[in-house]
Amino acid sequence: MTLQATKNEATTLADVIDRVLDKGLVINADICVSLAGVELLGIKIRAALASFETAARYGLEFPSGTNYEKSAWKEAEAGREVCPECGKKVPVVELLGEGGCPWCGWISAKTKKTWEIPGLKTS
Repeated sequence: MTLQATKNEATTLADVIDRVLDKGLVINADICVSLAGVELLGIKIRAALASFETAARYGLEFPSGTNYEKSAWKEAEAGREVCPECGKKVPVVELLGEGGCPWCGWISAKTKKTWEIPGLKTS
């Protein structure tokens, strides 16, 4: 049995960038230039490419002078979950609360249960 690589035609550049920023990408490189066994030059490169939300989740340090009081930081600190219906990230409080997903209207089973009228049977 051999495995064949498949290509998903629906993947766009925007999907790739979204995935990289969501999951993060880290590059580690150690370069050493030596002559006759004597190290002349050593370079260590550590680079990370990620959204601020992903970087904060993994504990990466931000430049000095970063203002953590901005609304974007507070939004990133609020937990987010992926909507099971549309796949967009929504704050947990909003997704699992009474509002549901603002993008597609998905409502959690727990929220639906609280909406049920006592004594009324639903099928």
